Parts: sequence; C-alpha cells; structure tokens
Amino acid sequence: MANLGVELDCLEGVRVVDFTQFEAGPSCTESLAWLGAEVVKIENPGRGDPGRRLQPGKPDNDPWYFHQFNANKKSLTLNLKSPRGIEIVRELLKKADVTVENMAPGTIERLGLGYDDVKKINPGIIYCQVKGFGTGSPYEKNLAFDMIAQAAGGPTSVTGYGDRAPVKPGPSFGDTGTGMLMAISILGALYKRQKTGQGRRLQVAMQDAMIHYMRVPFSRTQQSGQAQLRGGSDRSQPGGLVPSALYPCKPGGPNDYVYVFTSRANPEHWQRLLKVIGREDLKGDARYDTQDARSQRAAEVDELIATWTRQHTKEEAMKIIGEAGVPAGAVFDTLELMNDKNLEERGIMQTIEHPTTGKVKMPAWPVRFDGTPPRVKPSPLLGQNNAEVLGSWLGLGASEVDALKQEGII
Repeated sequence: MANLGVELDCLEGVRVVDFTQFEAGPSCTESLAWLGAEVVKIENPGRGDPGRRLQPGKPDNDPWYFHQFNANKKSLTLNLKSPRGIEIVRELLKKADVTVENMAPGTIERLGLGYDDVKKINPGIIYCQVKGFGTGSPYEKNLAFDMIAQAAGGPTSVTGYGDRAPVKPGPSFGDTGTGMLMAISILGALYKRQKTGQGRRLQVAMQDAMIHYMRVPFSRTQQSGQAQLRGGSDRSQPGGLVPSALYPCKPGGPNDYVYVFTSRANPEHWQRLLKVIGREDLKGDARYDTQDARSQRAAEVDELIATWTRQHTKEEAMKIIGEAGVPAGAVFDTLELMNDKNLEERGIMQTIEHPTTGKVKMPAWPVRFDGTPPRVKPSPLLGQNNAEVLGSWLGLGASEVDALKQEGII
C-alpha cells in the first residue's frame, strides 16, 4: 500500500508563514500542515532551509532529513536581504493567521519582523518563536540544537549507566518534542482567537520544553531529595522495580532484547510472569514474592527471566509475555520499524513519491482521525510554490512573478 491516509481539513483556511529551519520549528509547522493548514515555508533563494543540506553546484546527497520535517508544506523563496523581499513578506504576514520562527537569537528582529513590528500590521496574528533558551535566561543569546537542549534540560542526566558518563537519548526530543508543545499551544491560541479576534505571542525555549518532559525524574527527586541517577537498562537496579529491565533474546543481535516490566501497582504481573517462564515453583517463595524481596536479589531475578528469553526471539517473547498480561516490548530498530508491514497497513509508516528522491518512507502523524491518520505529501522543492503562493495570497500575475525572479528577489 503506497500511501494510506486521509487529507484533513481541521485547520482548513488557516494560513501559516513559516520561517523555521532544521527540526524544532519545522516539526511544529509540519504538524499544522498535516492537520490541514496552508503552510508556506519562506526560504533563501540559493540554498533554502539549511536542513535541505544543499551543496552549491552539487546534487543534494542527503535529502531524506528534509523530507521528514517538511511534508505537506509549500516553498516560497524570498531574498530577505532585499527591501522588496521584506516588503513581500510583510504583505504575506498581513494575511497570515500564524507565523513561526526559530532563527538564531535576534535574527528576526534585525530583519524588522519582530513581534512588535508584525503586530502593528496584523493584530490578530499568532506570533510564535522557538528558541534555545528562554527570555531572561542567562543563556538567552546562546545557540542551541537538540543535544544542547537535552543536556541543559535534564534528559541527558538521567540516560545511561550510573557509573559512567551520561548519554544523549537517541530520539530528538529537544527538537521535535519542543515543536509539538508549540503546535499544541498554537491550536489553543487559534481557538481563543475565534472568540476574541486577538492575536498572541507564543515563545517556547528548548531547554524549558525538556524540563517539561522530565516530570517523572523530578517526582523522584522530590521523593528522595537527591538528583535522579542514571539507572541503565541492562539489569534491574537494587532498590528499584524488579523485574523492570531489558533481557537478551535469540539470535543475539545488537537489538535482540525484550523489555519486561512489573508494576508496583499490580503484584499479579510477577505471578503471571512466573507462569510464562515455567517457574511456578517459585510462587509464594519469600525470596521473590514482593518487590522489596526481589530488589535485594535483582541479579538472580534477571537470570531467571533471561534463561527463558534467550530461548525465544524478541517477537515471540513480546507476544507470549504480553498475552499473559505482563507488560513487554521488543526492542525494534529503525530498519525493522520501516519494514513493518502492519505499520504500513495502518498508515503509521507512509510511502511518498518525491519528484527528485523517488520513493521515501516516513512516519506519519500518529493520531488517527476517524480511524485513519493524515495523508503525507512530499516535501516541496525549493521555490516550488512561488507563483502559486504569490498569486493566491497577494494577487501577483505571472509577469510580476517573472520580474521578481529576474531581480533575484525570489
């Protein structure tokens, strides 16, 4: 199935001027595009969003990164160093409902497109900024990327093993996670604006967003009064939940593991697990019958479970343990997930046909609307929608668009 999905109209009629680049901002505006907004991405005429990774005079050798964060958008190239380019942007902003930017600190203001300037020409606009560090922060002017946000906001401190250096989490929570918080806030601001007609200024800092995602570790710090330590994942930790760890499966590849979790809230998880692994003889055994007892014998418990999991593939282990009413998850890697037929059939992974890259498979928006996720459309070519956007938004004719191109404005 090439592309399962529905074209959503939840945000039909909502116009977004998108000054974002790389991932944090583009994740936000892409989600709005998937929900039906018309998102016009403003790009440099020569190289576009740096996330395109275009090389002057050479073909793009890594287009896949850009595709992931700019599906369903339109591309308009504008030279923002020219007065005419700025003039056109201001005309677009007059007609926009939302604008989002995540340029380096101070850049948008130097262009004369700061909040106070834009509010004068469009009081109803939802003006959104994604920054590395918040206004008033001692690091406010610092640059930030995903790994910087994850370090400064806490996730890195709780990832890895307690006796080793911290590790940056693999997923880009700092970027995409921040973008999602901004997108949710935009929807709230648009809903309120329907009643009042008033615009809003929204700002989110990547460091602050990561602190939001650290609420469970903060709760543990409140409980203990100590910094939350890294717990690793290769064995259950003394004093912690046991079992709650990764266990090896056959055939023993780098990701052949299954995570097994037994909740404090449900003692039955342990009893069910004993039955699954054929160790019902241990039911009622005081050495293992409670969480406290198991935490004192974490290594023994781990080996009991690993003895069983080593005889099964991770898929088998997940299915058998899960069907027995015990939470279990196989460790699926990126290639396995991309090739998962079920994810494709359900539209969670969709394949698009891009005019230059060919077939590209990518994760879609995971929320299903009436049973179907939104349809993914290819990311735009650089400047692909110049004539369309300038015509439909500003009423410029073909000759006027051609003149702008000759002048190097678009």
